[in-house]
This record gives sequence, C-alpha cells and structure tokens, in this order.
Amino acid sequence: MPRRLIAALALLLLVASCGVTRGDEGEGLHRLRMMVPNSPGGGYDLTARTAVKIMEDEDITGRVEVFNVIGAGGTVAMARLMNEAGNEDLMMMMGLGVVGAVYTNGSAARVSDATPLAKMIEEQEGILVPADSPFRTVGDLVAAWTANPESITVGGGSSPGGPDHLFPMEVAQTVGIDPTTVNYISYDGGGDLLTALLGNKIAAGTSGLGEYVDQIESGQVRVLAVSGSERVPGVDAPTLREAGIDLEFTNWRGILAPPGL
Repeated sequence: MPRRLIAALALLLLVASCGVTRGDEGEGLHRLRMMVPNSPGGGYDLTARTAVKIMEDEDITGRVEVFNVIGAGGTVAMARLMNEAGNEDLMMMMGLGVVGAVYTNGSAARVSDATPLAKMIEEQEGILVPADSPFRTVGDLVAAWTANPESITVGGGSSPGGPDHLFPMEVAQTVGIDPTTVNYISYDGGGDLLTALLGNKIAAGTSGLGEYVDQIESGQVRVLAVSGSERVPGVDAPTLREAGIDLEFTNWRGILAPPGL
C-alpha cells in the first residue's frame, strides 16, 4: 500500500475515530498507544511499527508507543482491548489470525464489539523452505506430503484458526490430503517461525512474505509458491495455480479500537 494512502488512513482513523483534532495534539495524540497481539518481529509487529513510523514521519501524530501483548494467538490482546472500553488513546493491530484465534479458543471477547478503524493491507501467503531443503518446487513438497502426510511438519506464525494454519489446510484439501492428517505446529509470530525454519525443525513454513524479505533476498529462505492470483514482484516463485494447485488465499490486517468509541 502506498505511503500516502497509509498516511491518509492513519489520519482518518486518528482524527475521525479517536475524536482528536489537530488543535488537541499536545493533549491527545502524543498519548496514543498501538498494541500488537503477538511477538516482536512478526507480521503484526512489523505492520504496526511501519504504520506508526509513517504517522510520526508525516507529522500526523506525536510519538506513538508500540507494545506487544503475547498469548493465545492474539486472544489475550483482544481481551485486554475489550477491557479498555471508551479509551481513545489505544489502538490494536489485528487480522484474520486474531479472528480465528478468538473463535478457536472460545474467547468471550467478540471482535464485532470492538471499534473498527481501518483495513491496512491484504497480502498473499507463501510456502517457505530453508535454503538446503530437498524440496526444490511446490510439486516436490506435495508429492512427499501426499505419500506420507504425517511425516511433513508444517509451521506457521499464527495459532489454529489463523491464516498460517488455514492456508496449509486448504492446500492439503485441494491436493487430496485429509486436513486432519496435517502435522501443523503453531508459533507465536513470524520471528519464532523463522527460527524453526532456519533450524530445520519443520519441513516447510506458511506465512506472509513481508516479514522474510531479508532472508528471501539473502537466499536463506526459498519460496516454493505464493497464494494469490499473481506473482509477487521480486520473488522467484509461481502462484499455486501456475503450479497446478487450484487455490487462491489472502490474509489481511487492520486496526481496531476499544468498544464504545
């Protein structure tokens, strides 16, 4: 998403939704806080810090504090947001992963009770392997996976019900693998997933590509396929459809505020 569009969205959500005008900057905007529902280095964290940096660089806000609340795939952070009803100084980065976690964990917190501010980005998922993986193509991975589903361990940076979990389940179903046999390991954010991937603790990872740009460019991580309708510029990987897998899948991230605003 272009910088100016993110800045415009940020200005809209901060001024219109938080009830603060430019004349109130000294008393209101400088106290804003952005809560991230997973660990530092993950996709939510990077998206939140990028958005906050743009808000600050464009003089839309004063300083915005970014802090992480980790646990249960974002359910802990969502519960905290629900307990801050009427707080005009708090925002939370969220997305499909948090929605799934709230549902699968049976949380009393309801996403629909929060105040929606903006949808920031939509991104493709990728199938990732370490540089020394024996799988050179997504076809290689699928062949091994189909032959012995439980022997292929897939990791993701979201809890069960999140995009990194839903994506391999849908891939499995599309290629004829029973999703209940998928050996999925959940990591609390992209940073932990990357550690597992580079440590060869899993056969493949599923995640958005944005948080792995450095590792992809350096060759530490290879992308076997991407989940959208078009290839990702600068990434040498086919779409799933190009690879013969009839599936498209996208994740999204946005910003919520507490209830009652």
